[in-house]
Amino acid sequence: MKRLRAVPRWFARKFGYARMICLLLLIGFAALRVADPALVQELRVRTFDNFQVLSPRIKTLRPVTIVDIDEKSLANPKLGQWPWPRTRIAEIIDTLTRLGAVVIAFDVVFAEPDRLNPGLAAETFSNLDEPTREKLRILPSNDQVLADALKRSRVVLGESGGPEARAGLDKTLPVTGIVTLGHSQDATPFMWNFPGLLRNVPVIEHAAAGRGLFTIKPERDGIIRRVPMIMLAQGDIMPSLSFEMLRVATRTDTIRIRTDKSGIIGLGLGAVQIPTDANGQLWLHYAESDPSIYVSAIDVLEGRVPPEKIAGKLVLIGPSATGLNDIKTTPISPAMPGVEVHAQVLESALTGAILTPPYWGLPAEFFGALLLGLLVIVFAPQLGAVTLVVVGALFAAALLGISWYFYTQHRLLIDFTYPMLSTTAIYLTLIFANFVREQNQRRQMRSVFGQYLSPVLVEQLAQSPPTLGGEEREITVMFSDVRGFTTISESYKHDPQGLTQLMNRFLTPLTNAIIARKGYVDKYMGDAIMAFWNAPLADKDHRINACEAALDMLERIDQVNGEREQEAEHGGHVYIPLKVGIGLNTGIGVVGNMGSDLKFNYSALGDSVNLASRLEGQTKEYGFPIIVGSATAMAVKDRLAILELDFIMVKGKTEPEVIYAIAGREDVMYSERFQLLRNLTIEMLASYRSRDWEGALAAIERGRKSDQGQDLAKLYDLYDARIRNYQVNPPPEDWNGAYALLTK
Repeated sequence: MKRLRAVPRWFARKFGYARMICLLLLIGFAALRVADPALVQELRVRTFDNFQVLSPRIKTLRPVTIVDIDEKSLANPKLGQWPWPRTRIAEIIDTLTRLGAVVIAFDVVFAEPDRLNPGLAAETFSNLDEPTREKLRILPSNDQVLADALKRSRVVLGESGGPEARAGLDKTLPVTGIVTLGHSQDATPFMWNFPGLLRNVPVIEHAAAGRGLFTIKPERDGIIRRVPMIMLAQGDIMPSLSFEMLRVATRTDTIRIRTDKSGIIGLGLGAVQIPTDANGQLWLHYAESDPSIYVSAIDVLEGRVPPEKIAGKLVLIGPSATGLNDIKTTPISPAMPGVEVHAQVLESALTGAILTPPYWGLPAEFFGALLLGLLVIVFAPQLGAVTLVVVGALFAAALLGISWYFYTQHRLLIDFTYPMLSTTAIYLTLIFANFVREQNQRRQMRSVFGQYLSPVLVEQLAQSPPTLGGEEREITVMFSDVRGFTTISESYKHDPQGLTQLMNRFLTPLTNAIIARKGYVDKYMGDAIMAFWNAPLADKDHRINACEAALDMLERIDQVNGEREQEAEHGGHVYIPLKVGIGLNTGIGVVGNMGSDLKFNYSALGDSVNLASRLEGQTKEYGFPIIVGSATAMAVKDRLAILELDFIMVKGKTEPEVIYAIAGREDVMYSERFQLLRNLTIEMLASYRSRDWEGALAAIERGRKSDQGQDLAKLYDLYDARIRNYQVNPPPEDWNGAYALLTK
């Protein structure tokens, strides 16, 4: 017992309490399906109702005609209100027989003698003389007239099952042979049982070719989905009205009942086989209501019905008039005459369009629920929320699709609600467990990252905990590096703590400048920083924010240098200023958490990232601390002072990239000094790109002699060397002025 009690604890430690609860749910839902309470049944049959609404049976044959006791007939004085004189009904039978009806059946019962029988009239009518009474007494009764008409045709009379037994039940009527085959030799325990039986008057009963129950018992919600084909009524085995019509039509004397362990599985009449459920019920595959199979009773009586409507047809006589209270609710119609339900049974049976729950359906449902439940238990905790929803939707679609396929292609009823409910319950349990776990993770992340990242970013990470993955997004990338830091670090080779303090001293203000402008610091690489904007938090002003951050960084490093210079003077040691080079570029990059399951970092990859890194590497060559790509420059040209530097070929692109320097903010942009600098640069670049080497060298020389020449000294030196090389080794004829510096 101790070992058994230890199993749940071991499982919980090994796989988690959530999975253990899910396993218990899986077992509980299996027990619920076995018990199959009414609510579970109703959910299942409602699903099949929806299938029938979406895809009702398509009629290929119309073997049945309904002679309708309709409002039109009731309003005609020739017939009047129901019940009609039996003589009129006899006329209708004779007319239908003459027109070629195969079998005629009544969806009504003649339980009492006709109130207009001549003998009854002779006794009850007042003011009749004796000769008249005598003439009435010798006339045949209306019931006898109807019985004679029945004998001239093949008519099935309808009977009704009732809640109470009736005394004096006629046991002398012909009995149809019943043969039970299969596992059980007695099928009556599985049949619907009606304690009472309401029959027709004896003279009519003995004249009929057959008798069948037209009683249809609705399900719990009042909808007619299944119609019993064989029933017990006051101790007698009785076929349904429609099944008896088939027996009479096929001239079969014996009904075969096939059984297995679960109950009845089907009925047979000669070569006709009708599958049923365990209670002998036919699951109807309804077609849309078809007015074309109805003919009015008064039209039959007055000879206005086309012969082809009757010839070779099974004819049902029953009411559609609302006042006769024979309106049924079906899956596809809230108000269908009961007589049409019997017609739908005949059509389904004769065309083979019968819905059947297969014997293997329940095992398949158990297997599906078990398989899906275990898959969810095993893999759901390893999947992300979106993936879990998508996979869940795919599983639900697969279950629905399989059930729909068997319904539409094979007319088999496979219940997908049980495995779906079971899986959904497990899924929701795991979702709740994930929610609790994520709340704990968020608390931990706020605690761990709160001291390292800005509060906004910490909250972003708390709401969306990092996972491996990525997305494409336009970002502005920054790389910064301290120039000559190797030389500076050499002076601290015997003072590692001092070097660490120095790095923290300049990296802190640079980092603060980035974060203050909504940037995300990706990583530190020694004295270098990589940062980017517009991820993970969206920033529509990411280009200008990145440029402003770069200018802020220069200002803050100047402050640090001022402090260090004063410290060097007071301490009597050598002062080496810190100089920062910054490269910025805007473009599409892949951002996301990159690394392993154990350690990862939110970072960015792509050509735009590589270009930013290479631009930072060229700040020393061009003599400007901030160099940006064209996409960044064009976005800020109206707000910052930008200076075109070069036209370069970038690896991976077919078009050259124009690069720019950022010389300052708006005050610099409108200054006279910057305007002169820009004009000198434009003049030199125009001559250079038109291959006017002498003109370009002359422009460089004029620039060097100007008051602004010192600001462009390195740029002039770079172009001077490049032009003199081109004078010796001219570029190709198709040269467009671009320099392939970054492809080396």
